[in-house]
Amino acid sequence: MPQPSGRPLVPPRAAALTAGIALTAFGVLALLLALHGWGPFPAESWLHDRAVTHRPGWAVRLAGAVTDLGTGFPPYAAAVGAGVLLARGVEPVRRRILWICGPVLVLAVGQLLRRGLMLAFARPRPPAADWVGASPSGYAFPSGHAFTGALAAGLLAWAVLCTVRRRVAVPVALLLGVVGVAVGLTRVYLGVHWPFDVLGGWLLAVGWFALCLVLVPPAFRRTRRVTGEAAEPADRGGGASA
Repeated sequence: MPQPSGRPLVPPRAAALTAGIALTAFGVLALLLALHGWGPFPAESWLHDRAVTHRPGWAVRLAGAVTDLGTGFPPYAAAVGAGVLLARGVEPVRRRILWICGPVLVLAVGQLLRRGLMLAFARPRPPAADWVGASPSGYAFPSGHAFTGALAAGLLAWAVLCTVRRRVAVPVALLLGVVGVAVGLTRVYLGVHWPFDVLGGWLLAVGWFALCLVLVPPAFRRTRRVTGEAAEPADRGGGASA
């Protein structure tokens, strides 16, 4: 199986630019909601009303199954899977352990960040009478499921793109992206989040993930990655991308 080369999959400058754009957009969205009194904008109310009035039983069951991918065990399983993929062939062993733990740490710290923001903003959820197929807790913005689903899918997709042959990696990464987006959409469909809650969760996930890509690589510059019969020299940067 091919391993990541010394060249980062996402150049640091591109990752920094992505982080800056996504986090700025998240800040602007939060400011607009605050100025609006944290209530729903007309477009949000319209989309919410459309969702809650078109919910046949089979669609609710499907949405409930998809929404469960954004909480509990599945996101952390995806993060562990990403770490295992990235750790294959990494030397020395202590670096391998860091690669395995890294995605889980990114997800866990991101969760703390997201929860802190949610408590600080304290945006009310849609009326409880509109909830179906889910029992949410806490405030609305940013959506925890949207954030967690997108971040977990992004971590696993990135690991697949780094370590698996391109003809297989690209469709798998695209499928993971679809799943990450779908988790967020189900939160609106099930009536437990306003649309901008989900958008905020996505923006925060993209910004946090891109920021981690900028911050993590220096810690792995001395990592060597075994490919085939011999390890690549450290000065070639094998395994330096993160």
